[in-house]
Amino acid sequence: ACHRAGIRVVMVTGDQPITAKNIGQAVGLVGDRDIQALSGKELRPLDDLTSTDRQRLTQASIFARVSPEQKLNLIALHQAQGAIVAMTGDGVNDAPALQKADIGVAMGQRGTQVAQEAADMVLQDDAFSTIVAAVAQGRAIFRNIRQFTLYLLSGNMGEIIAVAIASLVNVPLPLLPLQILYLNAINDVFPALALGVGEGNAAMMEQPPRRGDEAVLTRYHWRAIGLYGLLIAAVVLGLFAIALALWQLPETEAVTMSFLTLAFARLWHVFNMHTSNSPFDNEVINNPYVWGALAICTGLLLAAVYVPGLSDVLGVTIIGWREWAAVLGASLLPVVIVQTGLLLRSK
Repeated sequence: ACHRAGIRVVMVTGDQPITAKNIGQAVGLVGDRDIQALSGKELRPLDDLTSTDRQRLTQASIFARVSPEQKLNLIALHQAQGAIVAMTGDGVNDAPALQKADIGVAMGQRGTQVAQEAADMVLQDDAFSTIVAAVAQGRAIFRNIRQFTLYLLSGNMGEIIAVAIASLVNVPLPLLPLQILYLNAINDVFPALALGVGEGNAAMMEQPPRRGDEAVLTRYHWRAIGLYGLLIAAVVLGLFAIALALWQLPETEAVTMSFLTLAFARLWHVFNMHTSNSPFDNEVINNPYVWGALAICTGLLLAAVYVPGLSDVLGVTIIGWREWAAVLGASLLPVVIVQTGLLLRSK
């Protein structure tokens, strides 16, 4: 699992080389390869190592007869190569290495208090598999934060662009202030929270780790925010123009259509938040909280139109079946365009 996730496991022990090698083979660390355990004496300070030494030491998987100071040298060597280093330990002698590592992991059952205080994490069950599970959970949490932020910013970008363009060309506003507040109360809460509790997918542990300095939103994500915002704004303004100019509907009905189009476009936009190659089988589709959020939001949108008093406050009115068909069709366009583009790109 660690290998598929792009995580290298290195065993560092104070045992004899032959013992270390046998343990490494028994746990599947080196497979069937005949690899010798390197001695801790070779782990000299960085300044004393040649480039050849550094390459050989960073590629090694088993080290034997290693002192606490030599563990520090090994951690510094990997960190100098740009690696994020996690160190496990249970004894007092492991405390300096646990502190120097990017992530110090101490044993909870047989670990000393000194080691636990020096570590960043404590394994309650002392099982290495728990570290793998923690990595998977950490990747899922980071992905959720990224998708949560991407969803909110791109949806709000659509609102901003639609209102800004309407203001610049001096036409009636497609959205009223209270409508925007109502939409934000709906779309910025339920679907976003549903994304925030997603469990991720199995493919996360088959991808290499991200860089330590990688931002939550990269340039790719900022471009995606702009694209999503433009698509959502385009369908809102397009349908608003059709309702006013082509169908010559009253302004209240046209505003209602743009309000509903924006609302449903942002709801369907949640299906753009997956990281899988399949638009039909991914972590968003399989997230029951997403479907619950969509049901709640749909009910609140219908209430905004059909509940007397609320519709008056929001400035919306009941529309006909033709208008509803146009709203649903237009609101689906952004997600269809994005998913089609992703499918073509993946082939």
